Amino acid sequence: MDAYLDQIKAHADADRAAQMAAYHKVDRPHLGVANPVLNDLTKTWRQQLTVPERVSLARALWDTNIHEARLAAAKLLTQARIRPDDGVWDLLQSWLPDFDAWAVADHACMAMQKRLTADPARLDQVEAWTTSDHMWTRRAVLVSTLPWTKQNHPKPEDLAHRDRILGWAAGYVPDRDWFIQKAIAWWLRELSKHDPARVISFLDQHGAAMKPFARKEAGKYLRDQSE
Repeated sequence: MDAYLDQIKAHADADRAAQMAAYHKVDRPHLGVANPVLNDLTKTWRQQLTVPERVSLARALWDTNIHEARLAAAKLLTQARIRPDDGVWDLLQSWLPDFDAWAVADHACMAMQKRLTADPARLDQVEAWTTSDHMWTRRAVLVSTLPWTKQNHPKPEDLAHRDRILGWAAGYVPDRDWFIQKAIAWWLRELSKHDPARVISFLDQHGAAMKPFARKEAGKYLRDQSE
């Protein structure tokens, strides 16, 4: 693992690291390495390593608790086709309790998105996250399921998944945490680009109970209903 971490550290920038630490406001080492650099490094590593090797490296990078190493760990596992992928999915789920800031959590959730679309039966496991005491785990439910907001021509089973996730979002509406409200709005906003009727229906039922900023964000792409 040290050789891979050294490749990341070779691009460290102390000034950028200080800015990133101040921005993310998390007590975690930052190296100041830009995302495009991490993208290039992890793309090469994915091509060189077997799936078990990638899982092992991702686990080791994550355990360093370095911001860029955790991003790289997630990027290593973000790929549509991974066979077999049970080890990847298990590792991603094991990271949930460590989520404590949006940047790292969102990168891990992007990897989760790929594994959920590869095997939607895993939504049964995601449902258990909705009752977690850990806010970032609850938030991951919506961020990791964003692919179901994006289909222009969803199959019946995708519509069923979409409605199931909207049900989870509805259950989150009473939660006043800003990040949860933002996640609800994010999911609805993306869905409104492809399925405005469902978003309008959701807002009709639950919009009044959402925080005003979230209600506004959710309806950002909806046409004025008064027209």
